Amino acid sequence: MSRIRVAPDIKVPDINIHDCSEEEGAIPGSSQSSNQGDKIEPLESGLLAWSQVLAGALGNCMAWGNPATFGVYQLYYQETLGLPSSQISWIGSIQTFLTFLLCAIAGRLADAGYARTTVCVGTALSLIGIFMTSLATEYWQIFLAQGVCAGLGQGLLFMPCVSVISSYFFQKRPFALALAATGSGFGSVVFPAIVQYVTPKIGFAWAVRCHGFVALLVAGTECIILRPRLAGRKSGALFEWNAFKEPTYFLFSIGTFLFFWALYYGYFYINSYARNLIGFDTTSSVQLLLITNAVGIPARPVAGLISNKFVGPINTYIVAMLILSGMIFAWIGVHDRVGMYVFSVFFGIAAAAAQCVFIGALASLTDDPTKMGARSGIVYLLSAFAVMAGPPTAGAIVDQTGGSHLWAQVWGGLVTLLGAVAVAGARLCKTGLVLKARI
Repeated sequence: MSRIRVAPDIKVPDINIHDCSEEEGAIPGSSQSSNQGDKIEPLESGLLAWSQVLAGALGNCMAWGNPATFGVYQLYYQETLGLPSSQISWIGSIQTFLTFLLCAIAGRLADAGYARTTVCVGTALSLIGIFMTSLATEYWQIFLAQGVCAGLGQGLLFMPCVSVISSYFFQKRPFALALAATGSGFGSVVFPAIVQYVTPKIGFAWAVRCHGFVALLVAGTECIILRPRLAGRKSGALFEWNAFKEPTYFLFSIGTFLFFWALYYGYFYINSYARNLIGFDTTSSVQLLLITNAVGIPARPVAGLISNKFVGPINTYIVAMLILSGMIFAWIGVHDRVGMYVFSVFFGIAAAAAQCVFIGALASLTDDPTKMGARSGIVYLLSAFAVMAGPPTAGAIVDQTGGSHLWAQVWGGLVTLLGAVAVAGARLCKTGLVLKARI
């Protein structure tokens, strides 16, 4: 056999066999692997990318539209069960607490590659909770069905969408997340409207079932169109605790905790305040909640557009919290029907804007999309305890002051203001004394 000669001026390149295979679950044709820390370039546009924004809107509709509905349920339960408002508000608080708590866990599951599975499990739990609520007649039954079961399910529906959307967008990420957040506005209008206006016609139980059928359509569609893009990051902790070593992240987390501690006081009590102190009837008081939620539908994309194009999500978040704090303080001076309608509009705009840009602001603190769930999960974990304690705290203040909301309003406005100050401190740590920094 003759020998093969290699010319001395020809160099044979080293071949790494790992370069010849794609990692399981990675996007076909991509030479980058998320498990190796490389980044897949965001698409930024296209039908597939924007369909994930739609999936996110549906997830928001379920995850946050249902907690915003509880003001209608609270009024109904107070009339039928005859229990103190602070006790009933624990149902909604636990539901919202579990929604935030499971967001923390669902985010890490999404990072690991189980986004669609997580959403499907969340859909099942949410629907079971809603339909079992229609059968419940005792406080403990309602607490378990609507508070615990539905809350667990809702928490699994939202965060996977944030992780998936973040993998499709980078430059447009704040706007995409804000656009997805409009779903919570639709949910917070449609779901309470169903319960409020269908109950007199076919009864409360069937009204709740109608709510469940609409929820089935919404969550089922989300399951179908959600398309994760990155390979799963199986290794790594559930939470990225090292993020707390970053002063910006730490102060942002504290500010967000304070924001959510006071936020749901307005959502849960605006209709009972209008009925008990202003003289609204039941239907008119619920309309206030619907108005509050409805004005948030256009407010969310507008706030997202402003943050994406002009000032940045953290700056927008600070301004929205300052406005919200001012509106809660202004609530003290509302003593007539016109004032209640004006308050409901401006409170709804400020609250919706702050909630919507919060997601983009939080996402902006994480550069690696494969760690989005783990890093965001810490903030959602803190927020879970904030929303669990908030409405009962406000309810206890109201009950202890003989039904007056004055000190609850002072508490809500002050806590929100302190939250804005903490996030402003986070901005200062990030940018220094640069007033016009876009962040």
